[in-house]
Amino acid sequence: MAKNKKIGIFPGSFDPFTKGHQDVVEQALTLFDEVIIGIGVNESKKYMFELEKRKKHIESLFESNEAVKVYTYTGLTVEFANEIGAQFIIRGLRDSRDFSYERAIAHMNDQLSEIKSVFFLTKPEYGAINSTIVREIYKNGGVIDRFVTNATILV
Repeated sequence: MAKNKKIGIFPGSFDPFTKGHQDVVEQALTLFDEVIIGIGVNESKKYMFELEKRKKHIESLFESNEAVKVYTYTGLTVEFANEIGAQFIIRGLRDSRDFSYERAIAHMNDQLSEIKSVFFLTKPEYGAINSTIVREIYKNGGVIDRFVTNATILV
């Protein structure tokens, strides 16, 4: 790692990775030298889209940008961030509920590590996009292309 290189990790299950998530990464690239998209794996959670398809989907969105890397991990995000040399955790906020939830997590992370949380507001047009709702649309035969770039890679 180069000295003073700013590395941020954007963690999540990304089931699926939405246009809102993509927007957060694009904003983060204006502040960070490198953005690691960390797909967290929780063995007790049931995902709709397979892990490898989610990873491949995200990689396809940023394949021309060497500053973005995609990894999978298990365990605490702060531990993974330390392993990869990230100094910041990147989080996206759609509304005040997201802020309340993310603030609590950021405070807990402050107790566990030196890693700082950085928040980005999503563009208004992405404020209503939610992975849970996108999964429901998909599960019921709806088209998710309005909410997910390159959605065909997931299926």
